[in-house]
Amino acid sequence: MQVSVETTSPIERRVSVQVPAEEVDQTVNDRLRDTASRVRLNGFRPGKVPMSVVRQRFGQEVRNEVVDELMRQNYVRAITEHSLNPAGYPSIEPTVNEAGRDLEFVATIEVYPEIELKELNGAEVERPQAEITSEDIDEMIETLRKQNAQYEEVQRPAEDGDQVTLDFEGFIDGEAFEGGKAEGHQLVLGSNSFIPGFEDQLKGASAGDTPDVVVSFPEDYQAEHLAGKEATFKTRIHKVEAQQLPELDADFTSQFGVEDGDLEKFRTEVQRNMQRELDNAIENSVKQQVIEALKSGNEVTVPQGLIQQETEGLKKQAAQQFGLGEDFDVSQLPDELFAEQARSRVVVGLLLAEVVSQHELDASDDEIRAYIEEQAGQYEQPSQVVDHYMGNEQLKNQIKSAVLENKAVDILLSQAQVTEVPMSYQEALQAAQQQPGGEEEGGAENA
Repeated sequence: MQVSVETTSPIERRVSVQVPAEEVDQTVNDRLRDTASRVRLNGFRPGKVPMSVVRQRFGQEVRNEVVDELMRQNYVRAITEHSLNPAGYPSIEPTVNEAGRDLEFVATIEVYPEIELKELNGAEVERPQAEITSEDIDEMIETLRKQNAQYEEVQRPAEDGDQVTLDFEGFIDGEAFEGGKAEGHQLVLGSNSFIPGFEDQLKGASAGDTPDVVVSFPEDYQAEHLAGKEATFKTRIHKVEAQQLPELDADFTSQFGVEDGDLEKFRTEVQRNMQRELDNAIENSVKQQVIEALKSGNEVTVPQGLIQQETEGLKKQAAQQFGLGEDFDVSQLPDELFAEQARSRVVVGLLLAEVVSQHELDASDDEIRAYIEEQAGQYEQPSQVVDHYMGNEQLKNQIKSAVLENKAVDILLSQAQVTEVPMSYQEALQAAQQQPGGEEEGGAENA
């Protein structure tokens, strides 16, 4: 086997491989002899089919199979011998494929980029500082009550916080548009689950009313054919229901692990969960600032193959998130919806991997277990969660990656200029969400 490697771009290599004709032809002949011993053809006894007939009937098919196998095998040998690190799958094309001549093929591959890492060098990072007050706990308990509220039908105009059951159909310039129609939809006024202005115009409507709702889709609306357009929704209100909050009794608190209804215990449990949420929010806020500083200071040429792999992963996540089912063909989802996020994730992954490599970071089993135990504290049986992850090599490796990522961020953070910024509990949560990557991207309601 002869191999030559041509650098066609910082991340692309053209690998030319030559396989001796004797090796190819010998493999083809061996495969044809094996075929002759097994094939059954009319007019010939088993194992007595002449090689000329076998070659005529199966020669091209067998050669194609052999050539495909030899190209794959020799491609692997070539990239191994030349220490190439492919990022994604190769494009392999034969250039000479004739009996009696050396097999020649070209494999075009993307490789992982060489990164000259520029560290943070005093980049400014703000760390939120917040404490949970008694008022914060009261507000959280009220939120929990609202989340567990029941709705009872009332004979009055709808108010903020009421749930209305309605039919609606949207029109632009008098024409109905796809995705703008529903029947029997339940909508809580003030939930901001529909586009701005829709819910406000239903306040004051009663069962049986048919108000027209006129709204404008945001300029950045995800459905481009609707973005910035004014729409009229014809609606019919079927029912108005008022929110009935649950009492703070044992039936309510038992849902949160306080079986006896003791309000002090309940408040302590709520505060503990809020503190965990606050700690995670502060950590995520700082982490995202560090990552953004790392990205802004380092330009990375990203292999398209890695972006495509990440895009496919995001498509699968989206399909699961929206309950499209395991059999849903994710290729129906346009790549462009995920390409930017996919590219950002790949860049971050490459940069953090370089930090891990340069600082020779590793994660022990004890560190992996400690990370799982910390995350499992919110489950009813945390020990089972720990055992499940530690006993599954794939899940364990995922946790190891998370531990290494946190270690890399800690190293980068030590290079930054960190300023403590006093905030309220809610402000700290919002600060984490407002950071790039601070919250999951998702679709909005159609209406």
